Amino acid sequence: MLSRGTALALSTLALVLTAARGDHCASGLRTSSGECCRLCPPGQGLAVECARENTKCQPCQDGVTTSLSEDLSPCLPCVRCPPGVPETARCTASQDTQCDCSDGFYLRRMGNTSEAYCAPCSLCRLGQGAVRACGPLGNTLCEPCAPGTFSEERSSFKACQRCSRCQQNEVEIRPCQPDSNTICMEKKLHILSQPAESDGPRRPVNGEDRGGDEASPAPGAPRFTPQEEGGKNIIPVYVSVLAAVVLGLLLYVAYKCWTSCKQKQALGKARSGDAGVAPEGEKLHSDSGVFLDSHSLQDSQLSKAGSKRDSKPDSRLYLNLPPHRQEEVEQLLQEGGDWSWRQLATQLGYEQERLDVFGRGEDPVHTLLSDWATQEGSTLGVLCSALTRIDRPDVASALCCPTQGSSVV
Repeated sequence: MLSRGTALALSTLALVLTAARGDHCASGLRTSSGECCRLCPPGQGLAVECARENTKCQPCQDGVTTSLSEDLSPCLPCVRCPPGVPETARCTASQDTQCDCSDGFYLRRMGNTSEAYCAPCSLCRLGQGAVRACGPLGNTLCEPCAPGTFSEERSSFKACQRCSRCQQNEVEIRPCQPDSNTICMEKKLHILSQPAESDGPRRPVNGEDRGGDEASPAPGAPRFTPQEEGGKNIIPVYVSVLAAVVLGLLLYVAYKCWTSCKQKQALGKARSGDAGVAPEGEKLHSDSGVFLDSHSLQDSQLSKAGSKRDSKPDSRLYLNLPPHRQEEVEQLLQEGGDWSWRQLATQLGYEQERLDVFGRGEDPVHTLLSDWATQEGSTLGVLCSALTRIDRPDVASALCCPTQGSSVV
């Protein structure tokens, strides 16, 4: 029989040989005896962690808890759909609740709780493709494009595309890259030059005269030469690059001019709307000795024309609201807790990364509305519509139908 020391040495040698062979262990953990810790399959959660003994799992309760993947995490409580979002599939032991968020959104769980909300889908970057489209199964899953494929646009559902190949009559200008397709150009592009001393029409010369009565060019004068075979002439490449740069600059200048014009028009409308109220206030002050501030008079006129406002969205900018009105809206949203302003930010088009940054501040509601007010199209009509969609008609009423200002004699 082997001695106790010999048996221990053989056991240690077996562990070393196992590690040297590189035996795969999915969990990456092992027991004290060297056994690979097994993972809990979908539908089961961790009951006892792997230590001296191997992992112990327990089944999740159907309709109460769930486990979606093979891992070492315990069962999670079934998620609940947000208010107003219909449920499309019930929760089971291996499948969480599925909710019908609108296009471009997915259901995101808040930590390990049963609370969730509809968050905007993430977009894959340039050079990445979507391996799982954003939808009921969760957010977009992206991966870098493999060699021979590319992706030149940000998308939440498009996968990497196969690179194009140049034809036989084309030459490759730039090979395919992860974020752009192959660029090809025809080989035979005749770029001709004309002697400075000649006033006649341009004509190609291929080493011999085509007409017997045509005069040969003078010594030292440039000759008409076609492009060499194989694409050795790089002049077409320079011309193509220069044309692309000029076109890009023109498009950029046009876009900046269009954006500046739109902002000036919005600011002009807001100023003209504010200026149109001032004469009425001055008239009341001069005729009866009663002064009504311009904002209260404007709110009174808007409340009398209720039907007109319903048919046309309010185009006033949120930035031009009085400070006390903005504080009232922020206070109402703060009373709704973290849920209200996050739902509002989602409806206004903010991504989850920006919401996490706002949430770490002292006053996330004020930070959100201040940041949104600087964007183009931040009108009261857009904000009221978003508040209505998240079931906050009280805030929308305070914003779009405020109480009338009181007169001071």
